Amino acid sequence: MGKYLVAIVLSTLILHSCSMDNRDKIAQDRLDQFFQELYPADEPGAAVLILKGDKVMYDKGFGLADLNTKEKIDGNTFFNIASVSKQFTAVAMLKLANEGKISLDDPVKKYFPHFKGEFYNDIKISHLLSHTSGIGDYRPRDNREFVLYATDEDCILYMENLEKLHFEPGTQYQYMNPTFQLCYSIIQQVTGKSFEEYMRENIHLPAGMDQTLYFSPDKEIPNMAHGYIPVDESETLAADSDRTPEAQAAAKREQEKAPVIGSWREYDYGEETFFATKADGGIYTSTHQFAKWEKALRNSLIIDLETLQLAHTEKIKVTGSTFSSYQNRPFTSYGYGWFIEENPDFTKRVYHTGDNGGFQIYAGRYPESECLLLIFSNRNDYDRWQNVTKVDSILVDAGWIELDN
Repeated sequence: MGKYLVAIVLSTLILHSCSMDNRDKIAQDRLDQFFQELYPADEPGAAVLILKGDKVMYDKGFGLADLNTKEKIDGNTFFNIASVSKQFTAVAMLKLANEGKISLDDPVKKYFPHFKGEFYNDIKISHLLSHTSGIGDYRPRDNREFVLYATDEDCILYMENLEKLHFEPGTQYQYMNPTFQLCYSIIQQVTGKSFEEYMRENIHLPAGMDQTLYFSPDKEIPNMAHGYIPVDESETLAADSDRTPEAQAAAKREQEKAPVIGSWREYDYGEETFFATKADGGIYTSTHQFAKWEKALRNSLIIDLETLQLAHTEKIKVTGSTFSSYQNRPFTSYGYGWFIEENPDFTKRVYHTGDNGGFQIYAGRYPESECLLLIFSNRNDYDRWQNVTKVDSILVDAGWIELDN
């Protein structure tokens, strides 16, 4: 009788395993069909990676990384991940706080005593990381050389003489790239190292991201993708963008100057504004490298899980903000370096998006399912959330994402 029961159990497990394998195959085929239709082989495209637990469930590239060389996209193609870079800066700041080198309650004035506004005594590091500082984006946009080539240091110069805030620190959400550039300077001040050196030694290398780097005009990017926008749609950028209205206007003025390749314009460094800054959006990496980042976070290789949870906990509501449209979506808030969506009809989503030049990036964590979805694209002419929603439904059907209800 014992042997009989064992046989039944083994048979059931085998059937269940086959069933799960079949569901995985169906999901992979559906993803293939969706992305192949979305990204034709002779156009700019995307690298897609899905991690479930420690297992890579999907890892493919579609389209071309470089329209001149016809280099194809795969999991080793390097994209500018734009604002997804912010989570790396945030983790660095949290790591320094854990080590007692800074405090999240430190006022900005402590690190920038030459800033004239007394309100810098009220703005804390935590406000910089959560887009709640009240500082407005007044970087000059009428100087072409500045907007194309400005560094992190250049982009915070206007803050020295800033006379007022948009709101009391900590009370509202306004997406702000320059506040992350303040973090660039703080990291250099407290570590005595360049930002790039500190990030490589203490963030990227411990995570196993040995090839990941920050953009610099004099650096060679391995397996680099160029960003592209369609010529016939060059006056219309994807609506889901982190550019301010002023930045949108500046970008439109520059688009027609970008080099044309067939029906596409190359649109990255030298064509797009503020491409050379690092702390807010300068990382070049691949989906393969980013999957290592996810595992490093899960395994507390950089910061402990309690600190990570702090970063993934709501600090301010994004939904309904009167100061910023970026990711102003239902059920959305911001932590430290991540957006958090808690839709009662779905599951918790901890994510960030990135937009720079022709690059359109999505890095979404579904922590309750231990699932990561990466869509790194070098074209910006699609509705990101429409595509993510379609992929989400495939992942739910496959059981890679489990719903709460």
